[in-house]
Amino acid sequence: MSSFLRGALPSPRHRLASAIPHAVTTLTPPQFLWLPVRLSMWGNATYGDCTVAEEAFAKGATDGLFVSDEEVIAWARQNGAINGDTLVDVLDKMQTEGFPVNGKTYDDGPFTSVNWMDPAALKNAIFHGPVKLGVAAAQLQNSVPEPPVNGWFVTGFVEDKNLDHCVSLCGYGPVQWLAQRLGANAPDLVDSAATAYALFTWGSIGIITPESVVAITGEAWLRNPTTVIKEN
Repeated sequence: MSSFLRGALPSPRHRLASAIPHAVTTLTPPQFLWLPVRLSMWGNATYGDCTVAEEAFAKGATDGLFVSDEEVIAWARQNGAINGDTLVDVLDKMQTEGFPVNGKTYDDGPFTSVNWMDPAALKNAIFHGPVKLGVAAAQLQNSVPEPPVNGWFVTGFVEDKNLDHCVSLCGYGPVQWLAQRLGANAPDLVDSAATAYALFTWGSIGIITPESVVAITGEAWLRNPTTVIKEN
């Protein structure tokens, strides 16, 4: 068992029910990966700030912005997300109270829900930006190496909807293709041509099978655009 922390709470049912769904309006490439130059734990080994750590990851993935651990933790403290918050609360606040970095504020754009059980819709959403997931972390927590390193692989998760963690789906494609881009090798005894997803959590990006994503996910959101930059 690793020492990584969680910190996400299930979003209110009325917000889930009333959410506008992501609509597929563009062609979807057969494979795609958002891969930031730099990753961090963003406080999630010490605090339950996973909902905010995921925001820092998304900014780095799409805009090349590196938000420091200290800035992420400070934002979480100031906005009630240091030891547990809902995904939609953070998504709401990030639209007007984003990360202040170097004289600019990096907000989120508006967000829509994503049907994570529809591969076509999910892949298209990921192509537009990292998809913020609410997941059950029990099985995932035992799958990420400590210290974290890119390229870990998970499969065979069983259904668990006890949502307590926030992660980011940031890519999709054949297992071998994803592994190569993450600087790893495709696992033995796995179909290297099978489609899988790239998932960020706890300072690293791993590879997860579609069935395992469905098994542990309870909500999914796309910010479009991922980042709105405002001059202070």
